[in-house]
Amino acid sequence: MILHEKTKAVFHAMREGILLIDDQTRIVFGNRSYLEFLNKTEREIVGQPLRDVRPGARLPEVLATGQPILHAPRMEEESDIYFVNMYPIRVDGAVVGGLSVVTFKRDAYDFRSELEDYERRSRQVLHRVNKVNSTRYTFDSIVAEGENVRAVKALAKKAAVTDAAVLLSSESGTGKELYAQAIHNASPRRHEVFVAINCANFNANTLESELFGYVEGAFTGAKRGGKMGLFEAANGGTLFLDEVSEMDMGLQAKLLRVIQEGRFRPVGGVSEIETDVRVISASNADLQQYIQQGRFRRDLFYRLSTFQICIPPLRERRGDIPSLARVILQELSKKLKRSITISPEALHALAAHDWPGNVRELRNVLEFSAYLSDNGVIQQDTLPESIVRPATQWKQIPLSQRVRAFEQSEIHKLLLRYGSNLEGKKRVAEELGISLATLYNKIGH
Repeated sequence: MILHEKTKAVFHAMREGILLIDDQTRIVFGNRSYLEFLNKTEREIVGQPLRDVRPGARLPEVLATGQPILHAPRMEEESDIYFVNMYPIRVDGAVVGGLSVVTFKRDAYDFRSELEDYERRSRQVLHRVNKVNSTRYTFDSIVAEGENVRAVKALAKKAAVTDAAVLLSSESGTGKELYAQAIHNASPRRHEVFVAINCANFNANTLESELFGYVEGAFTGAKRGGKMGLFEAANGGTLFLDEVSEMDMGLQAKLLRVIQEGRFRPVGGVSEIETDVRVISASNADLQQYIQQGRFRRDLFYRLSTFQICIPPLRERRGDIPSLARVILQELSKKLKRSITISPEALHALAAHDWPGNVRELRNVLEFSAYLSDNGVIQQDTLPESIVRPATQWKQIPLSQRVRAFEQSEIHKLLLRYGSNLEGKKRVAEELGISLATLYNKIGH
């Protein structure tokens, strides 16, 4: 086996020790790091049988089996530990030699220290990102004019100062995450991270990986080095499980254990990880009915609902609509960089609507109508027809107005789905088969 001078130069430049033998187990080459490790010169070892120089060497085993030996710990003296990867060298399928790559103790420890520093930095970054982006709502953000909502807000404040689990029960669009963030920001954990996940967005296997992470090689497609789960990322803080009712029954058992024991095992892992997380969960389904149907664990329900907070739908808190509209319009004014207000007649129409989509629907109706208002004042005729006109009045409406109302209704539905930003409008225009300019023309902006 002959090595070119450039190849030798590459090996000499490496911090790891490099040793090559031929098919007769004679030493062909040792780089500077390896020679320093042996405290010998190249002339003393090249051409010698490896086991004459290193009686306990395992590289000849690699020649005999044709299989590599990886991450083998070796001990030269009691205080001199190193790690070796050994590989067969093949030419045209035949084993013609062997290669040892030695990582010395000092480098291994330096690498471990770097990994630990990286993990600490990652946690710090995660902490800052979550504090900046995910917990902007407090109890001051919650509009509560009606007596029923004031009572709910007062209960949430009482729950916040404890470390107990909270279950938020309400219809979709009532502001469950707003309450979850407010509870976190008023809790003893307010200086730690808040992490949220919607359980309905993932299948069982993916959700398990998101919550508990996985180790390298846990399954096909697993990232190299594995992945940290949200229970680990939220350690010390709060984990918000939205739509927890849609979690698979098998995964519910694992969730119950981590809540009870404070430890979990990543997917594909052997050792357990301890975690200290407050769980706030939310559901727009009737969990008692799910329990009766065998779709949700009764014991998990009790663990999640130390405080059960039921947020009333918007139709049961109509007195809050003017205040909610005012707050939303202030936000829209900042977003659109122009003043947006609403007329008394339009506000009266909003108060008369049943709001099946709750506050989320109110927000989208106001944003939709803001684009239609020419002077920044939302009038009754700029609201969607479904808001201002009861079904019994449709018989007196001319066809042209019905067509216009239908177009506005369809555009409104799609803007609710995709969002009213530029990307959302592009997707709406694409789905309707019209240009972006035509869409702007139809919504008056």
